[in-house]
Amino acid sequence: MVNADRVPGVRQGRAFVLLGGVQATLVFTLTALVVPLPLIGSEFGLERADLILLSAAYGLTFAGLLLFGGRLADRYGGRRVLTAGLALFAAASAAAPLTPGIGTLLGTRFAQGAGAALIAPAAMAVLRAVFPSPDAYGRAMATWGGLSVIGATAGNLLSGVISALLSWRWAFAVPLVVALAALALAPRLLPETPPNRHRALDVPGALLATGGITFVSYGLVVTESRPWSSAGVLVPLLGGTVLLVAFLCAERRARDPLLPRRFLLDRRRALALTAVALSACGTGLTFVVLSLHFQQVRDWSPLQTSAAFVPFAVALITSGRAAGPLVGRHGAGAVTAAGLGTGAAGLALLALTGFHADVPYAYGPLPGLVLLPAGAAAAFAGAAVLATEDVPPEQAGFAGSVLNTAMEFGPTVLLAVLLALGSDVRSLAGAAAALALTALLNLRTK
Repeated sequence: MVNADRVPGVRQGRAFVLLGGVQATLVFTLTALVVPLPLIGSEFGLERADLILLSAAYGLTFAGLLLFGGRLADRYGGRRVLTAGLALFAAASAAAPLTPGIGTLLGTRFAQGAGAALIAPAAMAVLRAVFPSPDAYGRAMATWGGLSVIGATAGNLLSGVISALLSWRWAFAVPLVVALAALALAPRLLPETPPNRHRALDVPGALLATGGITFVSYGLVVTESRPWSSAGVLVPLLGGTVLLVAFLCAERRARDPLLPRRFLLDRRRALALTAVALSACGTGLTFVVLSLHFQQVRDWSPLQTSAAFVPFAVALITSGRAAGPLVGRHGAGAVTAAGLGTGAAGLALLALTGFHADVPYAYGPLPGLVLLPAGAAAAFAGAAVLATEDVPPEQAGFAGSVLNTAMEFGPTVLLAVLLALGSDVRSLAGAAAALALTALLNLRTK
């Protein structure tokens, strides 16, 4: 473990800003193409299915490789794996705006996701070394939990502005600049994290988990453009399910399993991961559906669409800043439950009034766009603390990979299920609100 005196207070703050900026950028990159998707489709002559795959490409490799990325961070040291991930992420971000067609653009998005899968768990491993004290680490995680949704909001806001003023290709400048800055500053600001060579890599488990998560995610994503009974949906879904079952069987026999069962058997941790998945699903659902609603139903420009999410960003930042002290004062469980309840109320308002074209913005989408992010930021903050408390420092990368997997893979599953159950966007938002309230009740009964 890194001693506290190796990371003095000023350096701790700078290290947190660096790592937090990188984490927010990873999710910024996830959402950076949501608003300009119609522009990309027009430029490349893409069908709806191509746009869906392009939107999901980054998240597929990100979610699929996270567990293995966490094991690499624990085995070889967080800073070393973080540097490798940043180099890959920067290279892909530099190549993305130069792509002449959809094929190469998809390739760069897959490569960005692979780099992000190394960066995210490694950053949390380094964060654990920066804050060796459990209390200090808990306070840091309370703030860390809201960074992802801030990154997602920034991606939606800035991508619309950049696309309107310049080109969607310039959206890749943000991840490129952040990755290059982090590569330059990491040796000076971030402590070395010792490798744990005794941890096995569990390559068979990594291959099964990566393949299973990727195929299932892809199968669920394409349900928006293909019927559930089609081969394009059933083959990846069934194949991915078989791989995930094989992964669970292999993990039972593994000497050092990639996903220890005892980590998920803790009820509070399992509920915290559920809260993360639900919050990410709610905000992701809102971004995607409302972006399309504003542009296709209300006929707004990308710049107007981004402006509509400004109150969302303000509520998110305000709630995120308040969440850390509230966790310290009232406990992570109470803050998570309150956040889920507030977010569910925001989704319910959106379901009732947010998608009526004849209702003014101030009375329709706006109330939900304030309540949802306020609740999501609080839920993320509390759940991040619950999901990582009592985790030994040598497993910090693993904990980060599980937390980020819930954030990336969870919404993919939930959105597909909600799309299957609901007939329109209002029923989807209502179903998501009901799921959030169910998790809230389960958390409060603990």
